[in-house]
Amino acid sequence: MFDSLPGKHWSARLGRGLLALLAAALALLWAIPLLWAIVASLRPASAPLGRGDVWFSFPLTIENYVRAWSLAPFNLYYVNTIIIVLMILGVQILTITLAAFAFVHYRFGGKRAFFFFILLQLMIPTTALLAPNFSTIRQLHLFDTRLAIAIPYFGSAFGTFLMRQAFLGVPRDLVDAGVIDGCSWWQLLRHVYLPPAVPTLVAFGLSSVSWHWNEFLWPLVVTNSDASRPLTAGLVRFTQLGEIGAQWSLLTAATLMVIAPLFIAFLLFQRRFIQSFLHSGLK
Repeated sequence: MFDSLPGKHWSARLGRGLLALLAAALALLWAIPLLWAIVASLRPASAPLGRGDVWFSFPLTIENYVRAWSLAPFNLYYVNTIIIVLMILGVQILTITLAAFAFVHYRFGGKRAFFFFILLQLMIPTTALLAPNFSTIRQLHLFDTRLAIAIPYFGSAFGTFLMRQAFLGVPRDLVDAGVIDGCSWWQLLRHVYLPPAVPTLVAFGLSSVSWHWNEFLWPLVVTNSDASRPLTAGLVRFTQLGEIGAQWSLLTAATLMVIAPLFIAFLLFQRRFIQSFLHSGLK
C-alpha cells in the first residue's frame, strides 16, 4: 500500500502540471487578439499590413496614439462615458434593490407572474428593442443626449433576479426580529437585507460598468454629435479616415485607449473583483 503513494503523488503533480499548461495555452489563445491590437497600434501608419509582417518586422512608434488623441475629442468622450455609466449604475442600484425587496418581503397578487415577465426580458435580444426604444426617445425629445443613452437601462431584469436571490438568503428570523423591534421597511432594507447582499451588489455593479462602458450599437443609433457620444460611438470616426476603409493602426490605438481604463482597473483590483463574483455566486 505504501509503495503506491509515490506513484499517486507523481500522477497528481503531473495532472496539475497538465492543467496549468492547458490554462496557459487557453490564456495565450484568449490574449492573441489583444496582443495583435497592441502590436498593430505601434506600427507606423504608412506601413502595409500584409501577411508575414504583422508582428515585428517594423519600427515601433507611439505616433498612432498621439494622432488618434488629436483626431477625436477623447476628453469629451471620457466625460460622456463616465457620466452615462455612473448615471445608469446609480439608478439601477436603486431600482433593482427596491424591486428585489418587494418580491422577497411583500406578498401581493400576481407576484410570481410579474416576476416571470421581468425574467422574460433576459430572453429578448437588445437589437430587437432598438426600433421601439428609438421611437420612444424621439417622442420624448431626448435624441442626441446622454439621458437618451441611459434611459433604456434604468431597469435591469438580471440585476433584479440577482438581488432577489441574495435577499432570499437572509434568515427569516432576522427579518421577523426587525419587524418586532419596530423597523420600518427602509430600515429593514438598510440594516437587514442589504449587508449580506453587498458582494452581490458589487458584482452586479462591476458587470454593469463593464457592459455599458463597452456598449456600442445603442449609443451609435441615438447620438448624432460629439457632445453626447461615449467612447465606443466615437470610434466610428476612425473607420472613415482612409479612402479605402479604416486605418488599422489608428483604429487599434484608439480602441486600446477606450478599453485602457477598464483593463488597468481590473489589473489593479483583480483580487477584489474575483472575490466579489465568488461571494455573489455570479459566474
